[in-house]
Amino acid sequence: MSRLPFDDESKVPRVPEVPKAAAPTRTILTVSELNATIRDLLENSLTNVWVEGEISNARVWNTGHMYFTLKDGASQIKAVMFRSAVRYLKFKPEDGLKVVARGKISVYDPKGEYQILCEHLEPKGLGSLQQAFEQLKKKLAAEGLFDPARKRPLPALPRRIGIVTSLDGAALRDIIRVLRRRYPNAHLVLSATRVQGDGAAREIAHAIRKVERIEAVDVIILARGGGSLEDLWAFNEEVLARVIAASQVPIISGIGHETDFTIADFVADLRAPTPSAAAELVVRRKDEFFAHIDRIGERLDAAIHHRLRRMETRLHVLEARPGYAGFEGRLAVRGRHVSELAAALRERISQGVARRGRRHELLRRSLDQFDPRHRLAAVRTRLVSRDGQLKAAVRRRMSAAQARLGALAARIDGLSPLAVLGRGYSVTWDASRTRIIRDASTLNAGDKVSVTLERGAFDATVNRVSGERE
Repeated sequence: MSRLPFDDESKVPRVPEVPKAAAPTRTILTVSELNATIRDLLENSLTNVWVEGEISNARVWNTGHMYFTLKDGASQIKAVMFRSAVRYLKFKPEDGLKVVARGKISVYDPKGEYQILCEHLEPKGLGSLQQAFEQLKKKLAAEGLFDPARKRPLPALPRRIGIVTSLDGAALRDIIRVLRRRYPNAHLVLSATRVQGDGAAREIAHAIRKVERIEAVDVIILARGGGSLEDLWAFNEEVLARVIAASQVPIISGIGHETDFTIADFVADLRAPTPSAAAELVVRRKDEFFAHIDRIGERLDAAIHHRLRRMETRLHVLEARPGYAGFEGRLAVRGRHVSELAAALRERISQGVARRGRRHELLRRSLDQFDPRHRLAAVRTRLVSRDGQLKAAVRRRMSAAQARLGALAARIDGLSPLAVLGRGYSVTWDASRTRIIRDASTLNAGDKVSVTLERGAFDATVNRVSGERE
């Protein structure tokens, strides 16, 4: 069987083989890795973003961090402001407040949400300080700290004036110059403090409390020279406003220039446009007091002159009446009669006093007879006599008893066995010293006996027993 030409494999051209392409490699990320990658991209590309929006759901946690939402008419974004940035805010973020925020975009990995980490926040339209001023003003006004009925009048004539201000400012020099010129006898009490910068409000409040504790301070001048809103901000803080409201001493505020208004001005009992004007107000009260005294003196003089003229007119009318004739003579007769009655009264009084004196002397003598002191003296004399007799009787009885005791002792001594022992006799006991040996027949040779002498005793052994006396 013949082959076809294409059946010969050796003559068929070989098709070259195309190499197979390698399979593409896949990079698989976890959700956490994906969120971390997105966070890195956002934080590296959006590091300084300014966002305008309206605050909603604002809440400050107990950690000090603030969480809120920024939104406009079509969208919203989560926002967080950490405690380190929140403490520098001069106003209180509230829901519905339009603000401008500066920060960077980040991702909250656990929920996969992107958010803006705010580093700066300011109200839109108003500055942050002005917004904080308006918020605090509204809050304190609602509490009644600006109520005119709460404020106290200045003392009419202050003797001791407290001054709270800085030693370096011109306000202190202006106040002292005015007071020296118009009120040289005033006693000034100065409490120096910082009036600008962080923490100045607390220092000013502390200075007010120190002056308030000083005895007899009648009024306090709180003063500072002019400056910007930032320079005067210490007088817009709540801690100082509440100390001013709680002060027991009236406070005049003289802060800045005439166009400057602070929270301290609204809370103080009286506002002065400048520190010098505050000193003028204190002195003006003194001038008004003296002027009032002068007016009262003039009115009193006029009233006295008017009354004297009326009395003189009335006296002239009385003198012109017919009954007034001979009035001086009748008055002299009445005066003599009064003198006679007074002399008689003095005589009657003297007689009554003498009569009562004599009666008093009789009663005193009668009482002397019953005076307990005399009776006690007689009783004391009898007691002394009886005491001597008792002691003599006791001594006689003791002597008789001692004599009887001596006789009895002699008799007892004569009957005492010790006296017999003294004449050379002895007492023989058995070995246990419980029985006196009176009969030798009760003993046997070898028995132990004890012999008592006048001086001492000894033990012995019986060698021989005899029934008869030897």
